[in-house]
Amino acid sequence: MLDLESLFKLSYGMCIISSKKADKPNGCIVNTAFQFTPEPPMLAVSVYRKCLTHEYITDSKVFAISILAQDTPMQFIGTFGFKSGRDINKFEKVNYKLGQTGVPIILDNTVAFIEAQVTQHIDVETHTLFIAKIIACETLDADSEPMTYAYYRDIKHGKTPKSAATYIKVEPKQKATKGAKTMAKYKCLVCGYIYDPAAGDPENDIEPGTVFEDLPDDWVCPECGADKSEFEKVEED
Repeated sequence: MLDLESLFKLSYGMCIISSKKADKPNGCIVNTAFQFTPEPPMLAVSVYRKCLTHEYITDSKVFAISILAQDTPMQFIGTFGFKSGRDINKFEKVNYKLGQTGVPIILDNTVAFIEAQVTQHIDVETHTLFIAKIIACETLDADSEPMTYAYYRDIKHGKTPKSAATYIKVEPKQKATKGAKTMAKYKCLVCGYIYDPAAGDPENDIEPGTVFEDLPDDWVCPECGADKSEFEKVEED
């Protein structure tokens, strides 16, 4: 028996890994960072090969890990987890500083950060396992609890993008079906955004009166970038 959902029981931390290429910063959500030696302190993290942050780490050989707090807004997670730095500047409205290596370190919603320098990497199918020496680390908010992957999934009801190392395909609870077009509202399971057909999504050329079922297949949540499969119909009382 291969019950992949059993892997949800493994404990991970929710973090943002950030890096740079020249003076350009970028970052993405990861949940597979872990320390594996005490002296010298070493860190390993798995990053999807096709994401922009992977390109930046490969180029600069440095990265930072910002450990997220439990109360991190879902929209913040959506920006770094479901949107690409090729399309937007994720750091435009984010407080960050430059570390000892010049790597951008995110300060918003961060319990602690780790700055590291890559010493080697291992190709693992769709991802790369970066192994790095810890250069600096600091606790920024000792009173906040760090967010675990279990907390993100079970309490905040967050989803995992297909590029994540821990992605497991789970069928959505309710799919839109042909012949069942209604003016029902739909909620993004990643960030909580509500699509209201009466309002549409004018900023993305979706006119008012467009039912959810008629949205283009490539339409994504305007808040976090999640695709249509991450939406669930809002049941009216």
